[in-house]
This record gives sequence, structure tokens and C-alpha cells, in this order.
Amino acid sequence: MSLVAVRGVRYNVECRGQGPTVLFLHGFTGSAAGWAPVLEALPEGLRTVCVDLLGHGLSDAPHDPGRYALTEAALDIAELAERLALAPLHLVGYSLGGRLALHVALARPDILTSLVLVSASPGIADAADRAQRKASDAEWARFVLTRGVPAFVARWESLPLFATERELSPAERAAVRAERLSQRPHGLANSLLGAGAGAQEYLLERLASVRVPTLVVAGARDVKYVALAERLGAALPRARVEIVPGAGHAVHRERPAALARLVTQHLRDVEAVDCNGH
Repeated sequence: MSLVAVRGVRYNVECRGQGPTVLFLHGFTGSAAGWAPVLEALPEGLRTVCVDLLGHGLSDAPHDPGRYALTEAALDIAELAERLALAPLHLVGYSLGGRLALHVALARPDILTSLVLVSASPGIADAADRAQRKASDAEWARFVLTRGVPAFVARWESLPLFATERELSPAERAAVRAERLSQRPHGLANSLLGAGAGAQEYLLERLASVRVPTLVVAGARDVKYVALAERLGAALPRARVEIVPGAGHAVHRERPAALARLVTQHLRDVEAVDCNGH
């Protein structure tokens, strides 16, 4: 673990191994630790880098929600990659991390070798729906600030999106809950306000410019995100879509070995193409 300062904030970064660099971005209420089941299933010969996003884990939690904006976070990730000599890299993002990964690909494609988007969204197309989501995110933010993290987590885990997580083993469920309970109220609130889906611009029509090979993954039981995965796959010029049987939204927790296999094959395909000069 190390805290790395970029653009006036500090990010917790956890690195291990040597080889092609794979940088992992977690989802909302998560942390670098949440990738452990996937990392354990990956082969040797990779340099894996996991980052706590702003407001999460051990990274800073600024009091200005605007600092959490995905356009800002994308610049942070790019500078982090340069500061630590990580580029060119493969970028893997789950949920919130997937939305951030798309912003990185649009803002700084020069640092990327490939993308992996897990349970990701390009944002909300309809302005009225986006405004409604922004209001919902603000209500969630008020809730965590007034009621605290334990009450917030109990309510968050009851969302239909996470229903399949109840089938995790008791130990894994406890690990997911501990990760969520370790967060700070203002960090979660400001992440919702600054980086929530309601605050994000709709990106789908810009994605034709993303030319890196992209693997788009969703869990078969997460019907909404299966549809979003197909939409992303159609919009991204070099994308392949993979649907993981038996998984819901949190593919990296529910089917980590399956996700690791998909990521491994993707990396092998991309690295082989690079080595052959195509």
C-alpha cells in the first residue's frame, strides 16, 4: 500500500507482480481490496495495480463534490499512470470504475493498451431520467450523512441490483459488507454527488473514437446491464461482449474465476496482436 499524490489529492495504490500492467478500478462503496478474488485467479506474469477511488478506502475524500467528477478522476488516473510509470496499461473497471474507465479512454487513450468494462454504463441518455437519477443520488447522499454508514449499507444492500450477492458464501458476504462499512460518510456522499450516474454526461455517441481493444462483461442475471453491455459492444469499434452465466451485477465477487479467465484470454489476445505488430 502507498499513497500517491496527484493533482492535489492522494490515492491509495496497491501494486504487485511484474509484466504487462493491469490497472483495476472498483465500484461505488468498494475499494482495491475487492479485487482480491480476481487477482488470486489471474496467472503470474502480470503487474496488477489496484486503486482506491476518491472517497473510498484509504484514498483522500475531498469535501468538494466537484472534485469527484469522472472528468477529473480520469485526469487523476492518467497522471497516476505517468507518475508510477504504468503506461501503456490494460484498464479494468467495474460499475462506477467502468464509467470512469470510459472517461479515461476518451480523455487519455494514449496511456491505454486495452479496456475491460464490467457491469458498466455509458451514462443515462434521457435528460429527464438523468435529472431524476441526480435527485435520487442526492437523497442517498443526505441519507448517509444523516444516518451513517451502517444504515446506508443496510439500505444499499437491499437494492434489487445486489440480490444475487445474497448467494455468496458467508465469508465472502462478510468481506463485501466489511468493505462497505469501512467507508466514510462524506466520501460516499460526495462520490454520489460528483460521480453518480446523474452527474455524468451521456457518453455513448462519443465512443466511436475509442480504438483500443475492449472486452465488455456483464452477469447473465443482471438483465439491465446485459442490455447495456450489448449497447456498449455495438458503440465501441473494437469490442467483444461476454456474458457470465450465473452472475449478477458484482461479477468480480460472484464469479471471480470466470472473470479472471475472460480477462486473461483478453490480455493474451491483445498482447499477441501487439507482439505481431498488428
